[in-house]
Amino acid sequence: MKFYRIWALIERDMRKFFRSPALMMSSMIFPLVQLVVLGYAFGGVIRGAVVAVVDQDHSVESHRIQEMVDGIEEGPKTFRVVEYNSLPQAVDDLKAGFVHAVVEIPIDFSRRYYQHDRPRLVFIEDNTDQFLSNSIEQRVQQMVEALNVAAVQPRLDAQVALNTVEVYPYIEYIKYLLAGSTAMSIFIVAMIGGGITFIDDKSRGLHEGYLVTPIHKSELVFGLIGAGALKGLMSGMVLIIIGGLIAGIPDLWNPVRLLYMAVVVLVASIAMISFMFLVMVRVDDPLVPRAIFGVLNTLLFFPSGAVYPIQGFPRWLRWISVVDPFTYTVHALQNLTLKSTGIEGIYRDVIVLSCFAAVMIAGSMMLFKRQL
Repeated sequence: MKFYRIWALIERDMRKFFRSPALMMSSMIFPLVQLVVLGYAFGGVIRGAVVAVVDQDHSVESHRIQEMVDGIEEGPKTFRVVEYNSLPQAVDDLKAGFVHAVVEIPIDFSRRYYQHDRPRLVFIEDNTDQFLSNSIEQRVQQMVEALNVAAVQPRLDAQVALNTVEVYPYIEYIKYLLAGSTAMSIFIVAMIGGGITFIDDKSRGLHEGYLVTPIHKSELVFGLIGAGALKGLMSGMVLIIIGGLIAGIPDLWNPVRLLYMAVVVLVASIAMISFMFLVMVRVDDPLVPRAIFGVLNTLLFFPSGAVYPIQGFPRWLRWISVVDPFTYTVHALQNLTLKSTGIEGIYRDVIVLSCFAAVMIAGSMMLFKRQL
């Protein structure tokens, strides 16, 4: 196996890539748009939800509750308050989608409060949207905890307190999503280079033309994978820099950090392009890679933890994440972009991706065969 032959194949493929700027842009624009849209559409703080308050007690204590509710409306602005006189009407509007939750102050609330007879508030939520209902319920629960604070505190407080220490500053969701969007950019390049372009070149007999020369099958495989890896490195690094500037990643231009990012992106590119090469090595129909693009995108991107933590997945989906190269790419890039870790935060992911790539390349060589 001669390196100069492999390099000739890489050079030819890269020249073809640079002659198609639309192909280059498509591999970066879609993940960048995804980063911006999903980054700002998900993970934000809930504001402006509509909560109906039905006060059937009309007492001093019920007015105190209304003042707390108004305080949430003026402060965190999690929700805005609409007062109702009828509970059935409020529930009907909840079902119709005009309000998102209902807080009822029962008619016997103040009496039970002063008699220490377990006074209750009624919280009715539209649980079809778990994120919205959980945010509203959390605010209402905080209000109830404030109501339960004793008016006269004991001299010696025997209650257990929890001091929370946050290791890192607040992480906006767009920063959390940056690693996944970078992995998506690498995957699109792999899908184009290892899937669509590979099948198109094979159908035109280009690979057979290579193999009538002294180029060996292994050199052809390494050349195609090497060219795809360089494209993935370029696309991934451009996206992580532009996306990092948009998301506001601190200390983005640290040279050591950029070097670690380049290592992760390069190894991930080799893993993904070799995976696509293995999937497409025996395929002849040019419509196949276009048909399975959406399936592979869903199967690899979402179980990786790029959008939602893996710990929240069911058991069968966690097994998919274990063999998913996206998982290790996302984990390593999140460690670098969000935690500013060094080699200790990425070396395991790099090793797994390298082993994955080695298995895929070996499988590709065994399955690759001449058509004539």
